[in-house]
Amino acid sequence: MSNISTKADEIIQSARGLIIAGGYNSFSFADISAEVGIRKASIHHHFPTKADLVRIVVARYREEARQGLAKTDADIADPVARLRAYTGFWEACIRDNTAPFCICAMLAAELPVLPADVAAEVRGHFRDLSGWLAAVMEKGAADRRLVMPRPATEEALSFMATVHGAMLSARAYGDPVVFATIVEPLFDRLATFH
Repeated sequence: MSNISTKADEIIQSARGLIIAGGYNSFSFADISAEVGIRKASIHHHFPTKADLVRIVVARYREEARQGLAKTDADIADPVARLRAYTGFWEACIRDNTAPFCICAMLAAELPVLPADVAAEVRGHFRDLSGWLAAVMEKGAADRRLVMPRPATEEALSFMATVHGAMLSARAYGDPVVFATIVEPLFDRLATFH
C-alpha cells in the first residue's frame, strides 16, 4: 500500500484513530473531513464508501500485525519471551495511549452490522493472530517451556480472548495497570518453572 497518496494516508490514519476511539458506527466522513482538513467530496474521491476506507484500514492493520509478529519471531527465539513481547507491546500501547485498543477487537463487537468485506478482514486478523499464538505455544510445549492443559489452538484462543478482554477492562477502569493484572496470570498458568 506504499502507493497511497499522502492525503489518502492522512484519511486512513484519521479513520484508524476514530475506529479505536469508538468503532465503525461512531464516525462519518464529516468527522474525518474536520480532522484532516479536507472536503467530504475529496474523501469520496479516495474512498468511494466508508466500507472501502475501513476495509483498507483493517487490511493495513493486518499487514502491520503480520510484520510485527514475524519480527518478533525473528528477534526472539524463546516462545515465552515471544508471548511476553506480544502482551508487552499492548501494555505499552495502553500505558502511553498510542494504540490503546486493537481495532479488530473493537470491530469484532460490531461484526453483525459490518459490511461483508470489512467483516472478512476482521475475521482474517483473528485467524492470523490465533494461528501465530498457537504456533508459538506449540513451540513452547515442544521446548518444554510451556505446559498446556488443552491443545495449542484452544489455548491460543483463550490467550487472545484474555488479552482483548484485558484491553477492554483497562479502558473501562481508565487504568492501564488493569491490563497487566489480567494478563500476568496467563504466564503463571502456562509457564514451566525449571
